[in-house]
Order: sequence, then structure tokens, then C-alpha cells
Amino acid sequence: MFDDLGLPAPLAAAVADLGFVTPSAIQEQAVPALLSGRDIVGVAQTGTGKTAAFGLPLLAAIDPSVHGVQAIVLTPTRELAMQVADAISSFATHLPGIDVVAVYGGAPFLPQQRALQRGAQVVVGTPGRILDHLDRRTLRPDNVRFLVLDEADEMLRMGFAEDVDRVLSSTPSDRQVALFSATMPPAIRRVAEQHLNHPVEVTVARQSSTVTTVRQTYAVVPHRHKTGALARVLAVTEADAAIVFVRTRGAAEEIGSALVERGISAAYISGDVAQADREKIVDRLRSGALDVLVATDVAARGLDVERLGLVVNLDLPREPETYVHRIGRTGRAGRAGEALTFVTPSEQARLRQIERTTRHQLTEVTIPSPAQVSAHRATALLGKVDERAARGRLEASRAAVTDYLEANPQADLVELLAVLTALAVGDEGPQARPELGDDLDDALSRAHLTSERGGRPESGRYDNERGGRDVRDRARAGSSSGGPRYRVAVGHRDGLQPGALVGALTGEGGLTGKDVGKIDIFGSFALVDIPNGLTPEVVERLARTRVAGRPLHIRVDSGPRPGHGASRPAGGPPRTRHGSAHPADSAPARHR
Repeated sequence: MFDDLGLPAPLAAAVADLGFVTPSAIQEQAVPALLSGRDIVGVAQTGTGKTAAFGLPLLAAIDPSVHGVQAIVLTPTRELAMQVADAISSFATHLPGIDVVAVYGGAPFLPQQRALQRGAQVVVGTPGRILDHLDRRTLRPDNVRFLVLDEADEMLRMGFAEDVDRVLSSTPSDRQVALFSATMPPAIRRVAEQHLNHPVEVTVARQSSTVTTVRQTYAVVPHRHKTGALARVLAVTEADAAIVFVRTRGAAEEIGSALVERGISAAYISGDVAQADREKIVDRLRSGALDVLVATDVAARGLDVERLGLVVNLDLPREPETYVHRIGRTGRAGRAGEALTFVTPSEQARLRQIERTTRHQLTEVTIPSPAQVSAHRATALLGKVDERAARGRLEASRAAVTDYLEANPQADLVELLAVLTALAVGDEGPQARPELGDDLDDALSRAHLTSERGGRPESGRYDNERGGRDVRDRARAGSSSGGPRYRVAVGHRDGLQPGALVGALTGEGGLTGKDVGKIDIFGSFALVDIPNGLTPEVVERLARTRVAGRPLHIRVDSGPRPGHGASRPAGGPPRTRHGSAHPADSAPARHR
């Protein structure tokens, strides 16, 4: 029981308010040791309750009457910093006068500086931004009593070893240190030997014991069929929300964009996504406004969203530990979850290695076929019949059906209902362009993109290792909507990718993937077709939206600006597929 851990009364009250009754294994061992003033090395993975294990003793060491930094928690990612700061704040509800601030890169420096100047006692942050504050003397470490390294192995893996060493060396030698790591490689041992004072070692059961509520499955899927297979899995899942793990930033953007194009409520996060945008995306996932998140491992560290019922490993992780961290995003706090791993035929030996490490055998499953997806959707649609009938106002539909039957007296009612149901769920038959079938993946794998770098076609197939642009954009490169065309002030020179532009238009402009037409990306700007146009309010909002670090400045395209004609190549000005001449950014990369 938490009452037996010796917590001060205010912290015991906060624990009771939060509904904590029985401490986890790491809490049961770490809290008493830290309350007694000992340094500790804790071997524990995500989801074992380690935030409370160090957060509660940390608060017990703080003097609320002293304004200034007394505790520092180092985390590998911004997301984890925010999560840990929120958790510690929740533990401090009965400790008036204690302020907790999260500091991390990608966010404005000045608000963090002001929070520190106001006397925040607890700072949770990433090593780089903590060092920035130390170097600028906006964070003074002289009174630090307690220092935590959370997910130390991940910080070292991400290249923060020198930063961590500098932070530790800047604090008083008599401060208390808690080091937590999922694994204990030699590099972590060296940090403990150098900076900790006779630490107590606390080890809890392997992560595999914390994911017993997760049903772990795998499917053998060739690379070129992964996107279509993923879309079909998402179409039939019963999970409220899903997270899809990929290995590279490029793959995150590509897969996220492809899902949006297929009408799925999806977004992606990676190291290239601005922090403010990441926070908005995670908030949308928590609130239910977003159902699927595509993420790299680093971007998803510390992510804890209760709605996540499905984890899909689109790329088989290289390390078993990474697999454990990934599937730990679901099945949290005893909730049921499911983890599906895509394995190419050549990767099955690596899958066996993961099974040996986790001591858990994965069950092979078959990816739903397009016909099964249609059947699932049809069943869900028919399940709404009674509810829709009760709402009434069916006169127009009833009249249309009556007119059809009168004109076609030999029509079979069951066949008619079957056809109407198929049309309602988007199943237009085998002769139509498939939306979710492998045939679409085959077509997309043959699609090409005209690159502005020399105008040579580039292969459009999703490449598991190197990532790439949205293959679906490439397959539709020749389409023309005939509607309004908009110009944005961001292009290839800024690193603009089509998925980032689609994400901005859908996330900030309230559009869906189907509202966005062909995209042409030039050197310093891009053109995008939006067949239904944008309202002035949406244009104003999007104009301030930043993509690739620059504001979009979106406006209706009016063709070339005066003074640019001299840069056109001999033989006439370059033209887009809609005939608008544009300057030296001549050969666009066409998407859609």
C-alpha cells in the first residue's frame, strides 16, 4: 500500500486523490530508498510507474519557501518532458508554492526564461535546452538538491552523452541523483560510477510482463503492399485510435499523407514536425478529433494516450527493446490492446529474435481483403438502419426507390439492397479504381514523379528504408480540378514535402484529404488545387500557419509576377498543367 511507503502527508493526500492504492514494483522499491536520501539506479521501462517512483520523493526534497531551481529532471524528448512535468504537477496539488516548468527545444525561449525567473523549483527538460538555460544563466544550479535522468539509455543513444555529463557536473556534488534506464549498457554504468554516490540498484521485471494485456500478432506483407494492407487493417479495427510506427522521418510523412488521401483521419509526427504542431496533433488524438498517428520512435517517446487500442509496427524494429517500447503504447494500466507487426518474407528470422527476447510467441494473422473490408463496412452500415429509420424524413429516398421499382419491375429487392449498400460503403466493384486493394499499391508502385532536379522521373514506390514523397500524389500527377489554384510561399528550397502541406491544409484549414487537389512544388513556392476554394477566414488562418519553418502566405495564384520573365529558359516560359507561367522555379515536382 502507498500508505506504507513513508510519504509526507501532502504527498499521501495527492496519491489518494489520484486513486493510487497499490504501488508498482518500481515504486515499492525506489520511493523508500529515495526518501532516505540514497542515490538509485533503476532498471525499468516505460509503463512501470517510474514517474511517480522519482516524482514523489523529488517533491519531498523541495522547500516550497525557497524560490529557485531545486530539482532537475532530464528526459530524451519534448513529449516526455511535458508528460513528466504534468505528472509531477499533479503530485504537488497539496503543496502550495511549488511550481513545475517544462523546458525543451522547438518552443520559445522567453516564456521558459520568465517561468524560471518567477522562481520555479522543479525543471523538467531535454538536455540541450537545459544547457541553453545554464549557459545563459537563466537557470542557476547552485541550489539543486535532486536530479533525475529519465530514460538515460535513450538520451545516450540520441547523442546527448556530453550534454548529460555537463548538466550533472554543473550541479552541487551533494545533490541526490536518480537514474532510470530501460537497459543497462556499459555507457550507463560509466555515468552511474562517475556521478552517483553508492547508489541502490533497483530492477523490476522485464517489460514483457507489463504488456500481458496486449494481443501480439504479425502478418507477412511485402514492402510494396504495406500501405494498402495498413489501410485495410485500420478500416476494420475496433480500436478507438491507433499509432503506426515507422523507422524514418520520410516514411512517417509518406504514410501519414497516404492515409489522409484515403479518407482516414490521420496525422504524422517526427523530428521534423515543429513542437507546437506536435502538441496540437497529440491533443487532437486525445480528444478524438484524430484516429491514427504515424510516428517515428523518437517522436513517440513518452506518448501516453488512453484511446490507443492498436499499435501497428509498419517497419519491424531493429532491436527487441524498441519493439517492447512500441507495443507499450497500448495495453496501459490493465487496458486491453492489440499490436500488429508487418514482417516481410526476409525478416522472419528477426521476428523470431524478438519472440525469444520477450518470451512471447506472436500469432500470425491474415490482412483483411478488400472484400472483407467492404463486408465490414456494410455490416456497420446496416447496423444503423433502425436508428436512421427512427429519425424519419425518408420521403425523398422512398419515392426514388418506388420510381426505380416501377421502372424496373423485374428487379430483385435483395440484389438492389446489396448494390445500394456496396455503393454506400464505397465498393464500386472490381472494374473500378480500387481504394484499398493491392491493385492500387501495384499501380502506385509504377507511378512516377517529375523532379525539378533535372526533370527525370523518380520511382514512386514506398521505400521502407529511405522514405520518400507521397506515392498517391505521384499517381495522380496529371489530374486537373478546374477549380481555384492557390500559391504558398514555401517550396523545395525550404524542404517542403507534399505531406506537410496537406497536413497544414487539413489540420489548420479544416479540409479533408479529398478537398486537396494537385500539388506542384517549385524552388521557392508551391501551387495547390483546392476545387471548392477557401473562405477568407480560412485563407487568413492558413496564411499565418508555418510549414517547413516558414509561413504559408497562401493566396489565389495570379500567374507570374512582373520582372521574372528574364529568367525563363529559351523557348518560352515554363508552364504548369493549368497554363500559368512561372519564373525561374521552372520545373515543378508534381504531386497528387
